[in-house]
Amino acid sequence: MSGGTPVGGGFMRQRHSQGYASSGDDLEDDACSRQTPSSPAMPRARTWTEVMENILWIASAVFIIYYGDRNSNFIYLLLHDDRIRRLPLYLGMVGVSLNILIFFYTSMFASGVKKFCEKWELSSPSALPFLTLLGLVSFCLFSFALWPIWSFLTLPLLFTLFMACIVASPYVMTGTLRPQTEVLRTD
Repeated sequence: MSGGTPVGGGFMRQRHSQGYASSGDDLEDDACSRQTPSSPAMPRARTWTEVMENILWIASAVFIIYYGDRNSNFIYLLLHDDRIRRLPLYLGMVGVSLNILIFFYTSMFASGVKKFCEKWELSSPSALPFLTLLGLVSFCLFSFALWPIWSFLTLPLLFTLFMACIVASPYVMTGTLRPQTEVLRTD
């Protein structure tokens, strides 16, 4: 690595040859001395407000699951309460399961593509409206199924559980689904 002069946050190699500057060849042959801009492969640091928001969503979901309807927890209610409409509940669960399966299929298909620029071209963007519609129908089915227990509080309850799943999902991913950060260089 050559030294260089620190300029604008990075190092710039100085050339004292007039021929080099006038040839129009201003490619840097010492690329390792330059600082690379932050790429999407490198995660950025989260601020404390983002961390607190995530903790709040997860804590709210834990509260909902643990306290349920104040008499029994949420899981027991889903399994044994007679006030719940079972057919919409089961159809909503099937919709969410399909949504998750399609999401994982498209993300695995996109991770198989080698070039980053081709990922979103080949990952079937036509599936996004279908996933959105399926999620909306599932939310409506869950709302209809759980309305007899919580009435108008069903909507914020389901939204809170949804947000907790969204916030917790990046931490649940396995290491095989994460992109590799090492790049082999040939220069």
